[in-house]
Amino acid sequence: MRILLLTVLITFSFLSNVSFANMEQPIERELAIVIDDFGNNMEGTQEMLELPVPLTVAIMPFMSTTESDAKLAHAKGHEVIVHLPMEPKKGKKSWLGPGAITTDLSDKEIRRRVEAAIKSVPFAIGMNHHMGSKATEDERVMRIILEVCKKNNLYYLDSKTASKSVIPKLAEELSVPYLENDMFFDHIYSERHIYKQASKLAERLDHRTKFIAIGHVGITGDRVVSALKTYLPEYEKHAKIVPLSALLPPMIPTF
Repeated sequence: MRILLLTVLITFSFLSNVSFANMEQPIERELAIVIDDFGNNMEGTQEMLELPVPLTVAIMPFMSTTESDAKLAHAKGHEVIVHLPMEPKKGKKSWLGPGAITTDLSDKEIRRRVEAAIKSVPFAIGMNHHMGSKATEDERVMRIILEVCKKNNLYYLDSKTASKSVIPKLAEELSVPYLENDMFFDHIYSERHIYKQASKLAERLDHRTKFIAIGHVGITGDRVVSALKTYLPEYEKHAKIVPLSALLPPMIPTF
């Protein structure tokens, strides 16, 4: 009887220790920082690429420094994706740049432009959109874009510039890996707002295991670089900073 009781106590103690050990394991949190609008020698480009963390660098196709930005980003260990210009609901077409995807294009022309855009950005393994609030709500347009992504083994980041984006629905239907943006650093250009967003991100990391934040080079480039230099040490206390592809959910094979 004493032996049985001792065995039970030892077993209970062992299981309790295992349980407590598991409870003490820290939750692994991951943060992906995406920087848009590379490819046209934009303000903050060099400073952004020098940051000592892995960024996901979204590069516009067919621009003056598209190729050189992609090669430099890759050499510095950053992940490269295509920043495809797509039609917005508001704004000038001139803001889109060359090779833009608009909803008046034929299926054949959309496909041709997306294929050409991918070829123009060396080392790209994913895609997101530049502007695109109108195009990302158009099922015909997005189906073609995602089909081309699938053909080229690219994932897609929905920047969430449209409230009725069809990307999640179509990406799941076509089995294209996709992710969704959680916040922008600089949708308002002021330094005060950018720092406010950077501070909010530090707070939110305690409540999420995976988080995606987007900033830009260009008009806000220097301000975003400054905010990141200030807050990166704080982010690294809460999460591991990773390339965007590290956050992709495992794809379930279809039979």
